[in-house]
Amino acid sequence: MAKLTIQSVLSYFFRGLLFVIPLTLTIYVITIAIQWIDGLLGFTIPGMGLLIILSVITIVGYLGSFFITRPFFEFLERAVEKVPFISLIYTSLKDLVGAFVGDKKKFDKPVIVQLDAYGSVYKMGFITQSNLSELGLEDLVSVYLPHSYNFSGNQFLVPRHRVKALDVNGTQAMKFIVSGGVSGLGKK
Repeated sequence: MAKLTIQSVLSYFFRGLLFVIPLTLTIYVITIAIQWIDGLLGFTIPGMGLLIILSVITIVGYLGSFFITRPFFEFLERAVEKVPFISLIYTSLKDLVGAFVGDKKKFDKPVIVQLDAYGSVYKMGFITQSNLSELGLEDLVSVYLPHSYNFSGNQFLVPRHRVKALDVNGTQAMKFIVSGGVSGLGKK
């Protein structure tokens, strides 16, 4: 058995922190989210509000996939898109959610962008539009560059020659970017 020293005890302590803190914070955030949702709906049974919301979303998705109810959902969507301020909010949120889920995912083309003329600074991002001819910008592409440890980023129009496609899964690339490169690109 190894001799316990202050250095080894501290090493074990910090190794334990690396396991306990992310796990505890994840459980805490999930618990707070469930309590918040339950509070919104007025339920006293923990998790019931979340269960009902997930069920309603699933049922709406199920109904929306049938040709009988699809015209109703399309009519409702067109009506919402005609109301000026609500349309802006609705379409922005729809596009944002659609970028991550559904058939038309947008963050599925990870790239690396050369930021300086010398080729010494690069940033990872995602192609969001590869054809900007509608804007008269045939030699540019639209690239979204997410921020690390944040749910934000910037959209840039970049010369096509400064963008190089990466041979990596979009989910892995997003995880790598959001973690500040700490998570690595390994498959997990």
